[in-house]
Amino acid sequence: MSLNEIMDTAIPYTGLHVSNIVFAIVAVILALIVARILIFVFKKALKRTKLPDLAVLFLVQLITALLYVAVLLIFVSMLGVAVGPAILGLSAVIGLILGFGMQDTLTNFAAGVWLAVLEPFHEKDYVTVAGQTGHVKGIGLMSTELIATDNVYIMVPNKMVWNAAIINMTHLPTRRFDLTMTFDIAGDIDNTIKTVLDSLRKMPVILQTPEPKIYVLNITPEKADLQIRAWVNTENHDGIATVIKEDLLREFTA
Repeated sequence: MSLNEIMDTAIPYTGLHVSNIVFAIVAVILALIVARILIFVFKKALKRTKLPDLAVLFLVQLITALLYVAVLLIFVSMLGVAVGPAILGLSAVIGLILGFGMQDTLTNFAAGVWLAVLEPFHEKDYVTVAGQTGHVKGIGLMSTELIATDNVYIMVPNKMVWNAAIINMTHLPTRRFDLTMTFDIAGDIDNTIKTVLDSLRKMPVILQTPEPKIYVLNITPEKADLQIRAWVNTENHDGIATVIKEDLLREFTA
């Protein structure tokens, strides 16, 4: 059987020939290549703008979804199906689905748009949203992705992020830390407080503006519970309490 005969072979019950399928597949492959090129160009163009990374990621995902829908319509049209009625039918189905409980999809999408535009957080920010805490990986069309400190992947629906309080621990350049320690005072609380403050002033990681503060929480003739409040640069906040505690313990046991 020649190639022409194979291409002219009718596929039972479809009204199509092998050539229709082959041409449709070739058209889809070419359309996918063009779509990937357009996505790449669009992404590069957006990165030259002043848009935040999360907004760029969101828009790229949106354009990608639209282009893939266009590729699907090209495939359908190459098979001889009228695209116009197909789009109308698809719209009717989507409307029916939305009416039966898919409103959340549209809500999540709208919330994602607002999150990308208003920027309550950026990529890699350390946040707590909807009861979940982690570093921001990205905002998708339907959900916000977090990576917890123990490398656990968390996906939170955008509408939950939008409707909840957003606590961003890395948004500002400095943060305060509180540390409570018990010290032997030997009846001289003032000297203990002075020693602690002097030690804090010697530590490069501790900011002196605002200046460190010491508060007495509980006191007996022998011991005192002191609360230390000091400020550090945000990037130094994680683990700083342990470092300060170790330094003070060495200072008072030397």
